[in-house]
Amino acid sequence: MESNDYSNVTFDYDYNYTDNDYSNASNATYPNFAEPYIMYVMTCVIISIGLPLTLVAIYSLYSQVQNNNAAPIYIINLFISDIIQFCCMIVLVAKPDGKIYVIFFYINFFGVLASVGFMVCVALERYLGIAWPLWYRFRRTIKISLAVCVVVWTLPLVYVLPYYYWVDHRVKNTISYVFLLVPFPLLIFFLGGTLKSLSAAISVPSDEKRRIVEILVLVLLIYTVLFLPTIIWYLVEDTRYNDTFSYLTFMLLKLSPLADLILYVFIRKGAIDKLLASLCCCRMNSDDNSRSSA
Repeated sequence: MESNDYSNVTFDYDYNYTDNDYSNASNATYPNFAEPYIMYVMTCVIISIGLPLTLVAIYSLYSQVQNNNAAPIYIINLFISDIIQFCCMIVLVAKPDGKIYVIFFYINFFGVLASVGFMVCVALERYLGIAWPLWYRFRRTIKISLAVCVVVWTLPLVYVLPYYYWVDHRVKNTISYVFLLVPFPLLIFFLGGTLKSLSAAISVPSDEKRRIVEILVLVLLIYTVLFLPTIIWYLVEDTRYNDTFSYLTFMLLKLSPLADLILYVFIRKGAIDKLLASLCCCRMNSDDNSRSSA
């Protein structure tokens, strides 16, 4: 199949291949929910927008880490996992043949699972900042943050290695939805615990409290919208035979790196306030102009 021929492609989410199936692996791409060319275009748009913005965000955050600030480390690693996904998207839209396609497909999902882990780390960090502010202030060091990052990068290998050794697809699916399901109640707990501890967190300024709650709500919203459909896909067998739902699930995962950029805007201190202030100023100027013209 040529790289720009998308008229007759299918998708096998189980990828239950044997060694003799690598020659046909390039035909396993996306479900026929709509014209596959639409998905190709959307993927190219996601890459062209997300990749340069993510690199800029990493550069911006790295300067803060150099100043012995451990807070941005989880966000930087989150963006690195997004870079992995963007690079795999570039390879996958080129439609490589055989084993290369399968390898990059799983590397891409490795990046997805790593990004999920770092989203949990971001939410945990914000929760500790409200629920245990004094304890967290003395435990928030670069060494501890780096150790946590190593653990988060290692855990997705539990997902990738069984695929490499061609474990039964039912075992692989179980590992997948466990990885994706466990963070969901954790994010709910972090948000609930933060709201419960708001009044007792005297050492945290009120504007910082509001910003932390906004971040936790956004993380939970992103996870619910972009990752919950994948959890449903793994848990409910009938959804795997629905091309529409399968295609939608896969596209939502591709959008997760762009959602991380939105999260970065909220995390940057004062960014949302400046944005709202700019919008208010624009609206006031518009009202003044309309009054003067009247």
